[in-house]
Amino acid sequence: MEHPEEVKMGNQTIVTSFVLLGFSHLANLQLLLFVLILLMFLVTLTGNCLIVVISAIDPALHTPMYYFLKNLALIEIFYSLCIVPNVLVSLLVERRVTSFTACSLQLNVIMLFVTSESFLLAAMAYDRHVAICHPLQYTTIMNRRHCFWMVIGSWISGIPVMVGFTAWLFSLPFCGPNEINHFFCDIPPVLKLVCADTSLFELLIFIVIVLIVMIPFSLITVSYLRIIHAILHMQSAEGRRKAFSTCAAHLVVVTLFYSTAGIVHLRPKSNLSPDSKKLVTLSYTVVTPMLNPIIYSLRNKEVKEGLRKSFCRRGFTERPSVSPLDG
Repeated sequence: MEHPEEVKMGNQTIVTSFVLLGFSHLANLQLLLFVLILLMFLVTLTGNCLIVVISAIDPALHTPMYYFLKNLALIEIFYSLCIVPNVLVSLLVERRVTSFTACSLQLNVIMLFVTSESFLLAAMAYDRHVAICHPLQYTTIMNRRHCFWMVIGSWISGIPVMVGFTAWLFSLPFCGPNEINHFFCDIPPVLKLVCADTSLFELLIFIVIVLIVMIPFSLITVSYLRIIHAILHMQSAEGRRKAFSTCAAHLVVVTLFYSTAGIVHLRPKSNLSPDSKKLVTLSYTVVTPMLNPIIYSLRNKEVKEGLRKSFCRRGFTERPSVSPLDG
């Protein structure tokens, strides 16, 4: 009997939709996983939504640093909404069927947001570099127009890759089986279902991923090397402490993002089993978006003050402008 996801064309079976296996290998833990992922999802949405709202309504947070942070929170919200609800559904049903169109759309959105986050983290590093290394020129260099175009550039940076590679991937023949050994549509597990030579695709997508990761990472590295050099030449111990504290949260977020995503995408032939890769992927698709607002809230007194004022429902009062090193 034919599966509804497959159609017979002569002697060949043409796949018309996919089945996401999800965490079927952890059948006894699926309820526990559902509860844990749901809780983390709710924390992610709550924390990032609070950062977006507070950054928008508190005049003390109308600075480049929090403008970038607000956009990072928006990326985390959309990214989580694209993946986590489907993960929760897959934990409740035995067979999670997804159409070609839905799989293609999810892959498009994921590539867009991952690329956007990578470049936005580089923009945030540059902001800290200017704040610490060129404090007197900070407001001139990081003006509203400059920040706006940096954010727009980050958001649209993934569009060419997203459109080009997704269109190419889904134009290839899928002849069965149609089971994706993952909890969402990602390039490596989908590519395994293609019944054609994919060596050129694999080579080009690896090169593009390396560029997407290494260009922002190189910019971040250069920014922090200059920041470290500037901090070491500061006369005041208090100045060094304050300068380092403004970078600590961003450094933690960068480490989480690149260490987890790099394990999966920069080591395509690694010894990790598909099931192990699922758990690593879960860390940067579910855990990292939850930790980001927590990390920034704990490290930035302006965010904590904004939260306190919001919960206390006090009127906003005029406060002195924030120094580029504050936060």
